[in-house]
Amino acid sequence: MRFEFATATRIIFGEGTAATLPDLARSFGTRRLVVTGASPERTESLVATLSADTFRVAGEPTAESIREGARFAKDAGCDVVISIGGGSVIDTGKAIAAIATNGGEPLEFLEIVGKGRAITVPPLPFIAVPTTAGTGSEVTRNAVLGSTEYGVKASLRSPLMLPRVAVVDPELTYGLPPEVTAFTGLDALTQLIEPYVSIRANPLVDAICVDGIQRVAGALRRAYHNGADRDARHDMALASLFGGLALANSGLGVVHGFAAPLGGQWKAPHGALCAALLPHGMAANVAGLRARAPQHPALERYSAIARLLTGRSDASAEDGIEWVRALSEELSIPALRAWGVTDADLPGVAEKAAKASSMQANPLPLTQEELIAVVGAAL
Repeated sequence: MRFEFATATRIIFGEGTAATLPDLARSFGTRRLVVTGASPERTESLVATLSADTFRVAGEPTAESIREGARFAKDAGCDVVISIGGGSVIDTGKAIAAIATNGGEPLEFLEIVGKGRAITVPPLPFIAVPTTAGTGSEVTRNAVLGSTEYGVKASLRSPLMLPRVAVVDPELTYGLPPEVTAFTGLDALTQLIEPYVSIRANPLVDAICVDGIQRVAGALRRAYHNGADRDARHDMALASLFGGLALANSGLGVVHGFAAPLGGQWKAPHGALCAALLPHGMAANVAGLRARAPQHPALERYSAIARLLTGRSDASAEDGIEWVRALSEELSIPALRAWGVTDADLPGVAEKAAKASSMQANPLPLTQEELIAVVGAAL
């Protein structure tokens, strides 16, 4: 057995840990760039403690916004970048820190649609402070950027992009509305399930996934229905962190394979897409494994997932799929049609999904017909 495990240099988790941010920032530099999101008022008091230049991200990161942010950081002479926000904000800061030191066009560095140019110069020191519980971007080595030219999302990726510090304070998620709690929470669950059944699964990631899946099973409904449930928010913040650790070291699968082209063509939150696709991606994998690889270890892992989700020792893989379907319904997850996807789009989306980097770790290759069926079921 051989595997690698890489993550942020330092992870600080717990209620109230955001208060350490000013001292942490001072240890890396004196001219700070703080990247914030569409609702900066949620963290105004925290940002005010940093005496920093700010760069606001209106939506998910694009090559254009990274180019603008890197130029802003260089012109201001910034020597440390801090992202305070959701996954889009963290990915933006991560990419700005890398492009500011490496130069060039962001598109040159992208996988799949770009030239895949390597990040060779260490990025500016980067600190990630998530305010949602879903993406786990605070401990990953990539930034997902949208390309309007190619209608797809792709990653700028390098071990050098791992944050110097990840500060995960569950208190920063207390104000999340139910819809965001649902989207990000099901993204976290996806990022625990897909690495667990991945062809690159390993024992260290397995342990993280098992703990994280149990936490989501017990906490997501509670956080959705009562955003002030401190214990539920704590568990979802920890599960999100675990999902980031898992995906960064064992890869993802069919759900995220679809999220890349769908997110590149339609203005839908990443978590909403994963939430809509998750039960159907699970069902396609289980059916494919039963038909073509009944001895594959991932098939038993889907049953293990079902036992973790349902709390039943006799639960089957199909029971786990049904549990996720029921949860998605309870959390009012919109179908893909809500974002403008139509039947006519399915073949093209499936073709792009098959080429996505996330798809390469799926437990088995899915046919074009199976892929069309997955996205069609999510309509």
